[in-house]
Amino acid sequence: MKNITLILLLLLSQVISAQTFKTKEERMEWWKQSRFGMFIHWGPVSLKGTEIGWSRGSQIPIEEYDNLYKQFNPQNFDADLWVSIAKAAGMKYIVLTTKHHDGFCLWNTKQTDHNIMNSPFKRDVVDELSKACKKQGIAFGAYYSTCDWYNPDFPLTSPGGSVVREKSDLEAYTKYLKREVAELLLNYSPLATLWFDVPQRFDSIRGQGIIDFVHILQPDIIINSRTGAKGDYDTPEQRVGKLQMDRPWETCMTICNQWAWKPNDQLKTLKECLHTLILSAAGDGNLLFNVGPTPDGVIEERQVVRLKQMGDWLKTNGESIYGTRGGPFLPGRSMASTRKDNMIYLHVFKLKNNEITLPALPVKIISAELMSGTKVNLKQSTDKFTLTVPVALQDSISTIIKLVIDKPAIDIPIIDPLDDYLATASNSKPWNSPSMLVDKSTDHLSAWRTNDDIRQAWVEIDLRKLRKFDQVIINEINGEQIKKFTVEYKKDNQWIQIYKGDKIGSKLICKFKAIKSQYIRLNILDSSKAPALSEIDIHEL
Repeated sequence: MKNITLILLLLLSQVISAQTFKTKEERMEWWKQSRFGMFIHWGPVSLKGTEIGWSRGSQIPIEEYDNLYKQFNPQNFDADLWVSIAKAAGMKYIVLTTKHHDGFCLWNTKQTDHNIMNSPFKRDVVDELSKACKKQGIAFGAYYSTCDWYNPDFPLTSPGGSVVREKSDLEAYTKYLKREVAELLLNYSPLATLWFDVPQRFDSIRGQGIIDFVHILQPDIIINSRTGAKGDYDTPEQRVGKLQMDRPWETCMTICNQWAWKPNDQLKTLKECLHTLILSAAGDGNLLFNVGPTPDGVIEERQVVRLKQMGDWLKTNGESIYGTRGGPFLPGRSMASTRKDNMIYLHVFKLKNNEITLPALPVKIISAELMSGTKVNLKQSTDKFTLTVPVALQDSISTIIKLVIDKPAIDIPIIDPLDDYLATASNSKPWNSPSMLVDKSTDHLSAWRTNDDIRQAWVEIDLRKLRKFDQVIINEINGEQIKKFTVEYKKDNQWIQIYKGDKIGSKLICKFKAIKSQYIRLNILDSSKAPALSEIDIHEL
C-alpha cells in the first residue's frame, strides 16, 4: 500500500510540474524579481475583531473561539475582487492563510470537520481564490500554520501555545499535517510558495521532512524558513530585513497593526507603506503586505485606497523596484538604493540644502537623472559625489535619481554610507536585541526588551558620524512602565545630561537646544516592569 501511495504521489507531482517552472531556482528567480505580494489573514475570528489564533484562550474563551465558524457567513466574499485589488496595488502574488494556529481550514479538507464547508458559508475559499489568481495572472501561495493549537495531537495549545497538553502525539500530528498539505498541493496547484509558521515542537529534522515531502509533490515550489528547518528564504516579521545578498528574504508586515481585521485599526500612511516596499527591495528582499478582510468578506475601502495609491506609484516608479537587486549602498535613514543592468536607483528620503553626498562609486557615472528624465546636477571627486535636486523637483515620499554607469551595477561591492545607527544595551533578551531599536519599526514584534528581573538599564545609540539634532524620539511598549530616566549625549568622552523625565509611553519627543554628537545614551533609572522599547530616533538638523 505504501508503494502504491508513493507511486501515485510521484505521478501527481509530474502532472503538477508540467504546469510550473522547470526548477525551483527558476521559480525563486521569478519570486525575487516580483518583489511585492499580498498576505491575507482571515477566518471566523474576524467576527470578533481580535487577532487570529493568538486571541484563542486569551481575549476569547477557547470554546467560544472554536465555535465562531458556526456563525461565519461572509456573503460578500468575492475572490475575483480580492485579486483585482492585489493587481491594482502592483502585487505579483497572493499568500492566503489557509490554516492558522487555531486549526480552522479555509478549504474543503477531508482531514477535519473544523473547516469552511461546515460553516453557514459552505464555499471553498482556497479553491475560489486560487482559480481567480490563475484567471488574472497572479501567482497563488498558501500559508499553513506548522503548529495547531486546536488539534489534540499537537503537544501545545492555547493561549499562545503556552499550555502543554497532558496527552499528545506529534508523530500523528505530523502525518495529519502532511495529508492536509498534500490536499493543498494536489487540489489547488501550482502553488508559488508554502508559507509555514511557528514550528514550536518541530525541530530542523522534522521540518526538513516536511520540506522533502512537499518537494515530492511539487519540486519547483519555494518554502519559507518556518517549518523548523531553514527552507528557501527568511521571513523577518513586522520589520524590514537587513541587506542580504546571499540568501533571499521576505518581510511580512501589516497594512494596519493587527493581522486579522480589527475595527478602526490604525492604517499606515502612504509614505510608511512605500518606504517599507522601497527598503525591502533595497535590502534585496520582498514585501508580503498583509490585509485582514472583514467578517462579510470585504477588504476595507480605506485599505483598498491605500493599496491603489501604492499601485499608482509603482506605475511610474516600478522600474526601480521590480527585477532589481539590493545595493550597492547600504539602506539608511536618508536614502536607499536598488540596481539592475548598468543602472543604480537612488531613493532619497531626505536632502540637506537640496543635496545628497555619497561615497564615490568604483565605476564611472555616465548620467544622473530623475525618473521623469530631468537631468540632475552631479559633482564628483575622488572620494565622493554630490547630487543636487531643486526643491520643485523633490518628492515627499522618495526622490528617485537614476544613475547610468559604465559597468554592470551588480558587480559593485556593498558600500556603507554611514547613514544608519547602531545600538548597544546593558541587558537584552536573546530575541529582542538593541538593534531593533534602530530598525525604523515601532511594532511591538520588533522591540528591545530586557530580562524579566531587570528594572534599571541603559541603551547607547551610535549615530556613526557627528550629527546635529534637537530631539530624541522614544517609543515604549506595554504602557508607561518606565518611571524615571535621563537622556545624555557624549562630548569629549564625557556624558552630559540633556533631558530627564518620569514617563515615556507610546511616543515621547524629548526636545532640547540643538547639539552635535555621535553618541546618545538613554539611562532607565526605574521601571515598574522589565523595560521594553520599540524604537529610538533623532531629529536631525
